[in-house]
Amino acid sequence: MAFIGFARVSTKEQDLEHQIEQLKASGCDVIFAGKHSGATDENEKKLAELINYVRKDDTVVTTKLDRLGRSLRMVLNTVDLIHEKGANLKTLDNAIDTSNNSPFAKAQLSLIGTFAQLERDLIVSRTGEGRERAMQKGVRFGRKPKLNPEQKKEIKKLYGSGVKLSINKLSQKFGVSRMTISRILKK
Repeated sequence: MAFIGFARVSTKEQDLEHQIEQLKASGCDVIFAGKHSGATDENEKKLAELINYVRKDDTVVTTKLDRLGRSLRMVLNTVDLIHEKGANLKTLDNAIDTSNNSPFAKAQLSLIGTFAQLERDLIVSRTGEGRERAMQKGVRFGRKPKLNPEQKKEIKKLYGSGVKLSINKLSQKFGVSRMTISRILKK
């Protein structure tokens, strides 16, 4: 019987160290960890590595249930896979301990997973609303354009003038891709 830890943060800017310290302090022999969004394939790969490693009577330990995924389906699927291996799941926030396989414990797991999904949906909703308000105020998101309006005018002029520079030559001259030049010319 081993304690296997799983730690995850959603962005590269977040720090895994606190979760890893907690998992080590709880007696985890091995810890799987990664910095990736719960919505990416990378999270599924890390979870698959964890599931492949887990053996009968092991206990998978995580700081909170939402570390296993960002959707209720993903969390419950992971819990099912852990149980199929004959292992248990325990969260360090004491919300989940599946070593107790009673109907009440199963219902509790489903409720907690539902609330984790609700929290995720609320965060996405608030983020979207905030982004929409910012855009209404004129905030622009994404990468800044490589070319300013004057450069774009010059590209159109050079392409249509007697000089007739090719898209290839224009992309080299302005240090952008041919696709960027093509998009400018189509506008």
